Amino acid sequence: MAERTNEHKNHLWQGRWVDDAEAGKLLAELPALAGEELARPLPARQVVAACDRLSRLLSDADGDLHRRLAAHLVGSGADEESARRSLAEIAEFLSRDGLERKLAVELGGTDPESLRRTDFRAPVFESWAPVGLLAHVTAGNDPIVGVFSAVEGLLAGNVNVLKTSGGGSLFTHLLLEALGEQDPDGTIASRLVVLRFSSSRTDWLRLLCAPADAVAVWGGEEAVAGVSEHVPAGCRLITWGHRISFAYLTAGAWADEEVLDGVADSVCRLEQQACSSPQVVYLDTADRAELAAFAERLGAALDRRGGRFPAARPDVPEQAEITTTLLVARSEEHLGLTRTYESPDGAWRVLVDHRSALRASPLYRTVWVKPLPREQLTAVLRPMRRYLQTAGLAAARTDVPVLAERLFTAGVLRVTPVGSMLDSYPGEPHDGLYPLQRYSRRVSVRLDERFAHDTRLDDLHPRAAAGPAAWQRPSPALPVMTKADVQRLNPHIPAGKQQLHICSGGSSGTPALAVHAYADWRTQLRRGGEGLVAAGLDVRTDRVANLLFAGGMYGSFLYGNGLLEEIGAAQLPVAGSTDYARDAAVLIRHRATAILAMPSYVWQLFRHAGDALRAYGGIRKVFYGGEHFGAEQCRHLAEEFGIEAIRGFAYGGSDLGTMGHQCQHAEGTVYHLFDDLFTLEILAMDSDEPVAPGGTGRIVFTPHTRSAPAISRYEQGDLGRWVEGACACGRTTPRFELLGRTGDVIRTGTYFLNYRRLARIAEDHLGYCGELQMLVEPGAARERVVLRMNGADPDAATAAFLAHYPELRAAVTDERLLDLRVEAVGPDGFERAASSGKLRTVIDRRLDA
Repeated sequence: MAERTNEHKNHLWQGRWVDDAEAGKLLAELPALAGEELARPLPARQVVAACDRLSRLLSDADGDLHRRLAAHLVGSGADEESARRSLAEIAEFLSRDGLERKLAVELGGTDPESLRRTDFRAPVFESWAPVGLLAHVTAGNDPIVGVFSAVEGLLAGNVNVLKTSGGGSLFTHLLLEALGEQDPDGTIASRLVVLRFSSSRTDWLRLLCAPADAVAVWGGEEAVAGVSEHVPAGCRLITWGHRISFAYLTAGAWADEEVLDGVADSVCRLEQQACSSPQVVYLDTADRAELAAFAERLGAALDRRGGRFPAARPDVPEQAEITTTLLVARSEEHLGLTRTYESPDGAWRVLVDHRSALRASPLYRTVWVKPLPREQLTAVLRPMRRYLQTAGLAAARTDVPVLAERLFTAGVLRVTPVGSMLDSYPGEPHDGLYPLQRYSRRVSVRLDERFAHDTRLDDLHPRAAAGPAAWQRPSPALPVMTKADVQRLNPHIPAGKQQLHICSGGSSGTPALAVHAYADWRTQLRRGGEGLVAAGLDVRTDRVANLLFAGGMYGSFLYGNGLLEEIGAAQLPVAGSTDYARDAAVLIRHRATAILAMPSYVWQLFRHAGDALRAYGGIRKVFYGGEHFGAEQCRHLAEEFGIEAIRGFAYGGSDLGTMGHQCQHAEGTVYHLFDDLFTLEILAMDSDEPVAPGGTGRIVFTPHTRSAPAISRYEQGDLGRWVEGACACGRTTPRFELLGRTGDVIRTGTYFLNYRRLARIAEDHLGYCGELQMLVEPGAARERVVLRMNGADPDAATAAFLAHYPELRAAVTDERLLDLRVEAVGPDGFERAASSGKLRTVIDRRLDA
């Protein structure tokens, strides 16, 4: 947060402090500014990332930013405890968990701006778009309101211009300036303008409202009327007016000390200044004696609890209103209409009024107590329905549903326990409406069959700049993480996010535990389903057999089931097994047209049940994940069984989820990156620096939607390279090619041998389309490489490997550092991971010796 260099600069304009003269000139340029800024996207996740960084700074009571903002609040008239609570409230609101929950509830997800499919049976796309230029006219008595409204405007993607009170502090300016500083590319700062001026400056108010697409006004009817006359026709006027709240207690609750303390707390917090503070306490009775007895008990509770909340002194007009109200109530005692109770030191006032009509309190711990039998709830309260907000309800469990329904019928918007009327939760409606929806527009695009396999129109956008946006780039100073690092983080995941526990397939070793929050998991399922459609699945006609493996906490089958459900595909939840004849019979009986499975399972299925599947002829598409599908295997399946499409529907892992997908034009192991979910780095083999253009390196991902544990720069264990140029499918998302596992390269006999290279030699020079397994074993004189193959001539295979792999030939023939043996085995002669059925491509027996 930069220091202001001039005390006369009371306005924040796109990150700069300006004075009145410059602000007046800039106001005239608002229409052009809005057009320029809205042309640049502002993803909601970018806003969340900046807000979360600011939240952590505000949560550090010893940090410089926290101290400076707290000092500013105290200097503006707040006491230290109130300042601390205000900053804590803002920090909680800005936290990632809260904002992501808010986005999910109000706009359906953390990427509401993405123009995505709403129906996978038709090329229809919808998204939330900003209203455009959003003006906020905030209330003078609460600087927090402006901050919250501006952040909501940013989440919706708007350019935001805030007017704060001419006599107010600069707290809103300072906090939003700090927010802009947490965004590395400056987009957030460029969408924030905060002006401090009096509403009497109608020329500025007119300049503020004239180009606005929506104007949000906080305040009473007079404030709304004063602004609305400057709002042009067609501009959306969003009012957040004053509301009144009350507590409602039934006979079983009004003598309960805990209930009384709860009412007292809600009265004393914020001196009833919040719209959700109780100004009236209604009792479900018409008995005057009960009202009097309750008033005395409430007074005792206010004495008991009042000291927990620093008391604010009313100003002269406010004190005059309190005095007048008290005098009138005392005079009406002689008419039998009221009875007054007041603490000796004047700290609180309880006013019993035997008339049920709702009336406002003069606040500052002044509470009306009134009779209202439940049968009269609707008739008494409905005339005030436009002003009602919260009802704090204390009643028997069996009474709560009926009373809540009656309160809603009367016009109440929120029902809460009496002790937490001022509390809220992420995504809670404000005054019965969702702010993010009021600050947005719902837009749609309906297209033709050319877009049948497109799931997000964003993926077709020209990329303005190469590489990830600044906010998505991990710091190169961060260490690269391994699976072991993530395993060490798992025990520290918050309990509320330890929801889905799954294990990896174990193809490269012992299965490892991965823990996900359901919200994160659903994001992965959605994108996995979209990847399947992009790869060629037609939800309208295909019937998909889910042949991924289940059991042992392996997440594969669960993942397949979820992504098919996300896109509404017809699913046969078979689950892969070693009873291939049974599995094939299920596919045939239920008319499957596509299968979802691991390549090693697919190969075994067609080898063991090939005759039945060939006769059926209905399987046209194979979508795979988890392993590589060899070119010769694909050719064999196409020629022998009429398979028309064999593609990887997802590239993923148990720790991170879905990182990429293939499209209908993909060849080999080329994938499109889900660049909204991940940043991909390809790093050198011997350092954590990026590889040279076109070079092969280690695949390293940083997730943007994995809320826990905090993972960055995660080494997936794969090798790959960037693929340059445009894809024929039209998507502009980055592409990469997988070139094997880091474990596929193994050192033996002083040479590095690459499993993928051996597999290519088998395909290219032997026409081999089966599975290949490589073992490295210790020996008495030298180490031994064993290559297991199904249906190959060992002598011919040995000759081909030695002829076309010079390093292998040197180690075996020239230098005699290594022995080579090719073993011909049957389909059951390969070692597989127990949980997933995946082929263990490389097995190092030296580790067991």
